[in-house]
Amino acid sequence: MSAFQVETEIVSSMEQVWWAWTRGERIVQWFAPEANIEPRLGGAFELFFTPDNRDQMGTKGCIITLFEPKERLGFTWKGPDDFADLMNHDDSLTYVLVSLSENKGKTRVVIEHFGWKEGEEWENARSWHERAWSQALSSLRAAIESGKGDLCCAPPVNLK
Repeated sequence: MSAFQVETEIVSSMEQVWWAWTRGERIVQWFAPEANIEPRLGGAFELFFTPDNRDQMGTKGCIITLFEPKERLGFTWKGPDDFADLMNHDDSLTYVLVSLSENKGKTRVVIEHFGWKEGEEWENARSWHERAWSQALSSLRAAIESGKGDLCCAPPVNLK
């Protein structure tokens, strides 16, 4: 199964967008409530969507596989718990590439997600991720352009 791509344009410098991806204090403003980001080749790229349980709903153990400052960032990826048995093992991790380019005061952000295997479960996981990455890019754009930093994929609030 082939890779997919989602993209957006953000009214911002490439540097600001790069920081939003590579600094833990910035990525928590738009993507996940807690993160461990080590901005270097081989460094951690861990997002925790349920911080009180780091073994679920997160990318624990994922690492940066490509690090070209202010241009390209690659990292291994784990899916949400619904797809954990399918894609969260060392031999079934997928890969994400974030590419940045600047033109006339805007930064184009392209996410490519690779490593999908064949089968209905993989198709479901791929479709889910296409929607999730589109949502993440919308959150990133809103956080940078408005300065509000709403989380993209925050866990639901328990209203008990």
